[in-house]
Amino acid sequence: MGWLNAIVQGLLLGGLYALFATGLSLMFGVMRIVNLAHGDLAVVASFLALALVSGTGLPLWAIIVITVPLFAVLGYLTQRVLLQRSLASGPLATLLVTFGLSIVLQNVLLELFSADTRTLDGGAFATGSFTVNGAISIGYLAMTTFLLACATLIGIGLFLARTGLGRMLRASSDDRETASLMGADSRHVYGVATAIAFATVALAGLMFAIRSSFDPSIGPSRLIFAFEAVVIGGLGSLWGTLLGGMVLGVTQSVSAQVDPALTLLAGHLIFLAVLAFRPQGLLAGRTA
Repeated sequence: MGWLNAIVQGLLLGGLYALFATGLSLMFGVMRIVNLAHGDLAVVASFLALALVSGTGLPLWAIIVITVPLFAVLGYLTQRVLLQRSLASGPLATLLVTFGLSIVLQNVLLELFSADTRTLDGGAFATGSFTVNGAISIGYLAMTTFLLACATLIGIGLFLARTGLGRMLRASSDDRETASLMGADSRHVYGVATAIAFATVALAGLMFAIRSSFDPSIGPSRLIFAFEAVVIGGLGSLWGTLLGGMVLGVTQSVSAQVDPALTLLAGHLIFLAVLAFRPQGLLAGRTA
C-alpha cells in the first residue's frame, strides 16, 4: 500500500506541475516563445497574494479570485507592450527579453520582500486530508489542485474548439500569415494567449504557495519543472502537459519512496530519457 500511496501522491503532484506547465505550453504552441520568466511570474503572484492578505484581511479564496484575473490583464499588456516588439526579431530576441524580465522580477522581489521564505496560510484546507481504504491519504489541497488543473485544461480546450477567438488562436498557431489574411489580428490573439498563460501560472503559483514555502529566487526551479512537464508530454499538446506533469510527479514520488535523495534526480533522468528516445514527447500535437 505504501507504493500505491506514492503513486497516488505523484499523480496529484502532477496536477500542480501541469498547472505550472499549461501557460508555458500555450505560449510556445501559439507564439513559439519559451518564457524564461514563467516561474518568476508564479512567485510574483504568490507575493502579491501575500501582500493582499496582509493589507486587506480578505479571505484567501477572495485573494485568489482577485489575483488570477489581475494577472490575465497583466499578461495581455505584457504581450502588447513588451513581447510583441521582440517577435519580429526572431526567437532569440524573445528568449533574451524573457530572461531579462526574469532577472528584473527576482531583483524587484528581493528589494521589496527580502530573501526570507514565506508561505500562504491555507489553514485546515492546506493540512487536512481524507483516507481511502485506511492506507491512502489524499490531501484536500492536493486534490483541489489536481481538479483545478483538469478544469483549466478542459476550459482552455473548449475555448480553443468552440469559440471564434479560440479558432483564430489555433489558426494563428498553425500559420500566422494565412490567419492574418482571414482577418485575424495576431497582436490581439497573442495577447489573449499570453493573458491565459499568465492567469494559469498565477493560479499555479498560489497553489504552490499554500502547499510550500517560497522566496524571490525560487522561480527558476518552478520553470524547470514546468519545462520538463511540457517536453515529456509533447510540445504544443495541452493534454500532453497533464500527462507530462503526472509522469514527472509519479517518478519523483516513487523514487522518494526508495530514497528521498533521488527525488529530483529521478525526474530529471526521465526528462532526459524522453529527449533521447522520444523527443516529440508522449502526446506531441497541436495546441488544442
